[in-house]
Amino acid sequence: MKLEDEIKSKFRNEYHKAVVNLYYTNTIIGQQFFKMLKKHGLAAPQFNVLRILRGQYPKAVSIGTIKERMMDKNSDVSRIVDRLHGKDLVDRNECMEDRRQKDVMISKKGLDLLEKMTSCEEKQDAILSHLNKKEVTQLNNLLDKIRTK
Repeated sequence: MKLEDEIKSKFRNEYHKAVVNLYYTNTIIGQQFFKMLKKHGLAAPQFNVLRILRGQYPKAVSIGTIKERMMDKNSDVSRIVDRLHGKDLVDRNECMEDRRQKDVMISKKGLDLLEKMTSCEEKQDAILSHLNKKEVTQLNNLLDKIRTK
């Protein structure tokens, strides 16, 4: 369905329409994914941290390293890690080189949860399944180009 019909609005020009379209589409996709995460007791930033830690496993990483890799750079990583630690999804230890820092590593329970959530990631991928490989590549290239202005 066309954006104009979805939100019953007109646009100043195609650039305005594209920005609103990006925001609206992101909201729709985000809402679908947040519902899937909620079923597993996670918020999006918590899921992001677990995926970052899974990528580093079995190596522990600092809060700073996690923050660098977060999709939302404004996230309070320390608080997110505290919540995940409270759910036994991550292990946290003092850094040997700098006692002020904490080393964080995904726990067995965290790995098991992400394994259970594989279907969520597959459903997320399916959101774009009506696009062919060339269209998805083109979309990725255009989105990269927008961010590198």
